[in-house]
Amino acid sequence: EMGDKLIAGICGQVDGSVIPGMIGLEAGQSAFGDVYAWFKRVLEFPLHRIVSQSTLLDEETKKKLIRETVDWIIPALTAEAEKLTDNGSTLVATDWMNGRRTPFANQELTGTITGLTLGSLAPQIFKALVEATAFGSKAIVEQMRKEGVRIDNIIAIGGIPLKSPFVMQTLCDVLNMPIKVCRTEQACALGAAMFAATAAGFYERVEDARAAMNPGFDREYAPNAANAEKYAGLYKQYLEIGNFNENILTKH
Repeated sequence: EMGDKLIAGICGQVDGSVIPGMIGLEAGQSAFGDVYAWFKRVLEFPLHRIVSQSTLLDEETKKKLIRETVDWIIPALTAEAEKLTDNGSTLVATDWMNGRRTPFANQELTGTITGLTLGSLAPQIFKALVEATAFGSKAIVEQMRKEGVRIDNIIAIGGIPLKSPFVMQTLCDVLNMPIKVCRTEQACALGAAMFAATAAGFYERVEDARAAMNPGFDREYAPNAANAEKYAGLYKQYLEIGNFNENILTKH
């Protein structure tokens, strides 16, 4: 099916690199969850620099208060962001806080948040960042489709898919495709164990090890048609802003 076709704009393409007889195509974003972690660190500033110096609390209480508040930042942002029917303004962000890996790597790029007003609140900014990471994933999918790669399924692995239904539903709506979430936080380690079990002779083929050791799926997300239509328009803005960033801002 692939023949001699080389897929442009991705990170790697190797025959047999994952499953013998299959082509492994490697792509990825330079940052996904790290984008949320960055915004969280921004919001932590007064806790570490002001609360820590408070004369109203003893040292142990200050440490507990800071730790508790830090742990609740993302859940609180998520709870408020979920209430927004849209992001409440014209906010659109790009996800290039750590450069761009795919499609077409460019590590000199930086992230942007556009449409900020004096009325922009933290949950609205957070929602725009979640949408930006989803748009970055969509850009990878669209590049592969443009190059003739058929994409039948999306399977999400790792911590965020298991911890954040908000992020996953946003991604599902942006991609306008169902997403299955693997039932393990250590999917990469489990994959390595499948290969090790095959190499050790417990299974004849990797496919056999996969069939025996696969933990199945924790849940499946289905796209919301209305949200998918809305995000199709926002995705165009994401591409336009990204083009401006890459071709005008970066070159200055």
